[in-house]
Amino acid sequence: QVQVVESGGGLVQAGGSLRLSCATSGLTFSVYAMGWFRQAPGKEREFVAAISRSAASLYGDSVKGRFTIARDNAKNTVYLQMNTLKPEDTAVYYCAADNKGYSGEDYRSPNPAAYVYWGQGTQVTVSS
Repeated sequence: QVQVVESGGGLVQAGGSLRLSCATSGLTFSVYAMGWFRQAPGKEREFVAAISRSAASLYGDSVKGRFTIARDNAKNTVYLQMNTLKPEDTAVYYCAADNKGYSGEDYRSPNPAAYVYWGQGTQVTVSS
């Protein structure tokens, strides 16, 4: 059974930092591309970042230069380091796994429809 479990969310002041973790089990993590998405109340799910098998990354425009995605294949875990947080970053953050890593070692996608396994999400709240 595949599990995707996010952790590390919380309340932080604007300008602060948080690191989210996403631990997986039940899948061959090293061949999956991984992604982070977020959803604020009343808004659609938004792409945040993705990372390929080769650790090539891709970021949404609103987080470029502030967020960093990384993976540790030995721990079956992907991370999202979030710096210089803004109130508009407040959302539930979801981790997801994309099984199309066979497409190429640099494959990663901003399309949520590409992802087959999703976590339950972790709340991030940034106060002004």
